[in-house]
Amino acid sequence: MIKHALTAHRAKDFSAWYQEIITAADLAEDSGVRGCMIMRPWGYGIWERIQYLLDQKIKETGHENCYFPLFIPLSYFAKEAEHVDGFAKEMAVVTHHRLKANDDGLGVDPDAKLEEPLIVRPTSETVIGTAFSRWLQSWRDLPLMYNQWANVVRWEMRTRMFLRTSEFLWQEGHTAHADRESAMEETLNILELYRSLAEDCLALPVITGEKSEDERFPGADATYSIEAMMQDGKALQAGTSHYLGQNFSKAQNIRYQDKEGEFQYAHTTSWGASTRLIGGVIMTHGDDDGLRVPPLIAPQQIIIIPMLRDKPEDEPILEYCDNIAQQLRTKSPFGEKLRVIVDKKGAKASNKRWSWVRKGAPLILEIGGRDVEAENVSLINRTSLYNENGKVAFQTLSQQEFIDSASTLLESIQSALYMQAKQRLDDNIHHDVEEYSGVESFFAKDKVNPGWLEVQWSKPTGEALDKVVERLKKLKLTTRNIPQHARPATGKCIFTGEQAVERILIGRSY
Repeated sequence: MIKHALTAHRAKDFSAWYQEIITAADLAEDSGVRGCMIMRPWGYGIWERIQYLLDQKIKETGHENCYFPLFIPLSYFAKEAEHVDGFAKEMAVVTHHRLKANDDGLGVDPDAKLEEPLIVRPTSETVIGTAFSRWLQSWRDLPLMYNQWANVVRWEMRTRMFLRTSEFLWQEGHTAHADRESAMEETLNILELYRSLAEDCLALPVITGEKSEDERFPGADATYSIEAMMQDGKALQAGTSHYLGQNFSKAQNIRYQDKEGEFQYAHTTSWGASTRLIGGVIMTHGDDDGLRVPPLIAPQQIIIIPMLRDKPEDEPILEYCDNIAQQLRTKSPFGEKLRVIVDKKGAKASNKRWSWVRKGAPLILEIGGRDVEAENVSLINRTSLYNENGKVAFQTLSQQEFIDSASTLLESIQSALYMQAKQRLDDNIHHDVEEYSGVESFFAKDKVNPGWLEVQWSKPTGEALDKVVERLKKLKLTTRNIPQHARPATGKCIFTGEQAVERILIGRSY
């Protein structure tokens, strides 16, 4: 029997396991405000890596970074009825600008009421659209292509760290184009950019596709998403890209003078990915010993633990470890300098080892006096932690052999994590349900981690779509997306009985 580092196990209580990883891996903790979290250095370090890699991709595609205010006048939202209706229940509102001492301590000063309430940014289409209406004059100004890194607030009633929090960090891109074709090209290019980030950097296999009408972003003409499968079979929407049509431009007067001198309304897009990606990494790659971080997004890729005894003979061990670290930092897996630290804290080596195992550091070295004498290293690979006897699988390599192979080892870990997750995704998307009764039995209450169904879909709208949504809701299901690369539809829609025009994924989700 293997004694794992976590007390909760995925197979027994996935929710408790997820929460324990966040604590055990030092990712985040409660802040004292419901729905808001403190991101600790290891958790924020993962976000910094995701941010860095995504920011590169965004800039490489011609977008520029800027920043817009946290507070948005209420009147800005009133211009776009569908948009504000979609966010109304989640908006945090500022109505006063000052506190005042009273008998109970401090309270809101009734004389400090704002002339117009301010909304704490839930998303920035309205404020950015207002700016676009000033910046855009002529067809020569197009396209406008901007991105901002920011925090947003959506007042969630049921919260879970990284997955659904009242405040979260993200990037939101906003663009304006001359016509539908160029705006749709942008929308789909960003969808591919998100797919590349998820699969190539986070080792997170995803399905790309268009959302059904009921799942669209409020005010959009079309929404596209990347959907990832967690180890419990549930879906996680990991990024979205929206074609907004001319809805926002007409509401906010985003127009330009074309080559013929006529005024035209721009076609706009918006798109975003958030710290929810970290939740996806946890639930896709974590095991019963903690997190496993793909090397590309690991704040530190190699941890060197000197086995110290607080004696004079510690000095050569520290020198040996520092020398290895210095040589490793000249290596460039994935085209970047390798990230490595020597953990010189005073704790026992075994305690430090398990701390880094729980955090999911890809490679961990333990080095003692015998290793120094033999010019060796003792290596733990986080993706293959145990040997066939259930013991921690230490591998002994010569110092030079390890230094020469470190980049290859990290690249193999990145690949292994992706392939494990891809196999799980492929094995748990099922295509054989042709009638709605099959949906009910497939997602039966006693079925553990059922995965997703890909079913025939007639693209219902209006009341017909409302009935579908209601039926799915009773089973705690939602449509995920219409996969871009699904097989053509060949039969009847399992919901309406009408001829199907495409296929759609349904499942339980976060």
